[in-house]
Amino acid sequence: MDTNLALVLVLAPFLGFLINVFFGKSLGKSLSGIIGTLAVIVSFAVTLYFFLQINTTETPISISLFNWIQMDQFHVDFGFLLDQLSLLWLLFVTGIGALIHLYSISYMHDDDKMHQFFAYLNLFIFFMITLVIGSNLLVMFIGWEGVGLCSYLLIGFWYNNQDYNDAAKKAFIMNRIGDLGLLIGIFILGNLFSTVDYTTLKTAIIGANDLDIYWISIAALCLFIGACGKSAQIPLYTWLPDAMAGPTPVSALIHAATMVTAGIFMITRLNFLFDLTPQIQNIIAVIGAVTALLAATIGLVQNDIKKVLAYSTVSQLGLMFLALGLGAYEVAVFHVITHAFFKACLFLGSGSVIHALHGEQDMRKMGGLKKAMPITFITMLLSSLAISGIFPLSGFWSKDEILLVAFEKNTVLWIIASLASIMTAFYMFRLMFLTFFNNFRGTESQRNHLHESPTLITFPLIILAILATIGGLISLPGSSWLNHYLTPLFAKAEHEAHHLGTTEYTLMGIAMLGALIGIAFAYAKYIKQNQVPNEDNAITGFSKVLYNKYYVDEVYEALFVNPINALSKFFRDYIETTLSSLVFGFGKITNEIGFQGKKVHNGSIGFYLFAFVIGFCLIISYLFLAQ
Repeated sequence: MDTNLALVLVLAPFLGFLINVFFGKSLGKSLSGIIGTLAVIVSFAVTLYFFLQINTTETPISISLFNWIQMDQFHVDFGFLLDQLSLLWLLFVTGIGALIHLYSISYMHDDDKMHQFFAYLNLFIFFMITLVIGSNLLVMFIGWEGVGLCSYLLIGFWYNNQDYNDAAKKAFIMNRIGDLGLLIGIFILGNLFSTVDYTTLKTAIIGANDLDIYWISIAALCLFIGACGKSAQIPLYTWLPDAMAGPTPVSALIHAATMVTAGIFMITRLNFLFDLTPQIQNIIAVIGAVTALLAATIGLVQNDIKKVLAYSTVSQLGLMFLALGLGAYEVAVFHVITHAFFKACLFLGSGSVIHALHGEQDMRKMGGLKKAMPITFITMLLSSLAISGIFPLSGFWSKDEILLVAFEKNTVLWIIASLASIMTAFYMFRLMFLTFFNNFRGTESQRNHLHESPTLITFPLIILAILATIGGLISLPGSSWLNHYLTPLFAKAEHEAHHLGTTEYTLMGIAMLGALIGIAFAYAKYIKQNQVPNEDNAITGFSKVLYNKYYVDEVYEALFVNPINALSKFFRDYIETTLSSLVFGFGKITNEIGFQGKKVHNGSIGFYLFAFVIGFCLIISYLFLAQ
């Protein structure tokens, strides 16, 4: 029964994909959307069943479907592993995924390719489930590459716009760079332990006495490079803000529930490996903290509502990697969950605003939407308070856990993370004040058509806002259900929630004060002074550097893209031309020899007999001389 249900869990979205690909257009927009949404709801229901079962028995379910690879001692099954981590991940992948599908029925209803959109969304969920549920690194890699493919298809969904195509290609190529590192890491582990199965790897590593730490460290570093690509960490982060080119539900799906969490999932899954490599953990922590701060500074001045949220995602992912690097895997998972709640709500809320303004994304042309869109406003306000770390919403508990761990392990990283958190509060309320407060700055046509979004859009917002509000209850200090639930996964059994003392209360107070200061600065600038950001050509000084994202894209263009393009043109114009001339030259010579040779075959019997006699005489002469 477990095997059949696991197959239903994985294949339901794939079936939805197939139905919409082959029959979606004839089924009509509404029905294709309903089928796509129901497929993910089925996966969520099965996930919930397994989750309740595991929560009761605490016994993982391992399912082997067939023997996939067998080479000497290297053996890989195609199988699934349903344990505490995979089921926790699947809950928000399928749960939030189902809400995003439901939202998309209304949001994409005017698009002629709605059936194709739902097919891609279903395929995205299918590959993400495969990534999470796989029992070994190779099955995970199938899902890993699959979500990369789906991100390409969905980011470039409106492919008539060349900029969107470029954004899709950028996401695909940058992820391939990280994926090369991931593959090398998998190959090293396979060579060292003759397996890539999670359970077998953990047993081998924990029980070994003579581990090759040098090669294990290289493997861990390569795996982290893969995680940098998928989860948008320095230096492979620039694709994620550009992924805003896709429809807003895609942004919510990528940023909140699926693709960008894959790197955190993989490192958490292999925690027993990374615990052996403190140097690599230090690198992870530093990269995470610097990414959090860098992305937060860029988010301070962005004017595209989705770009602000995109850099917010990069920054929050940096905090999660900081926790991973400090060995606090359960804290990173906690923030993944709360972030999924409030970031999905924020992205879908921004989509509601964009929907009401007929595609407008520039916050400088918004304002005054609070009365016209009360549900969107309230849900986004709650989620903004949550991501800012305001008590008692979910982000307060998860972000404070990260800051507490950072303070205990490395004060410098705590300062960096705290600065990033203060900036988060500022730019999130900058977004809220510019979008919902003061006077409307859009066109008269937009003003006349302002309205709250349909129920299919607001209902997911309400559910996500509730989760963003109360989600922190799963891991309260001193009474953490989440930590207890995840205990079987970690080699170090002493992971426990922080117990509140003077230091903890002080740090929580500092974090709360920092968030309030950030909000106060935003209030003073955009409500009291009623400032509106300058037009692009009027931005000067360091703000211009931030607005242009430290010119990192331009640096990458100069260092990597342009030289590769120049090298490609050189090979095309010179090497390929020369080789082509050489190949065609041999062909021409052969053709000419054949052309001249065919003249001999002129049908003259006398000439043929003469050639026969001459040839026979030459053979006899050769044989005679050879003796």
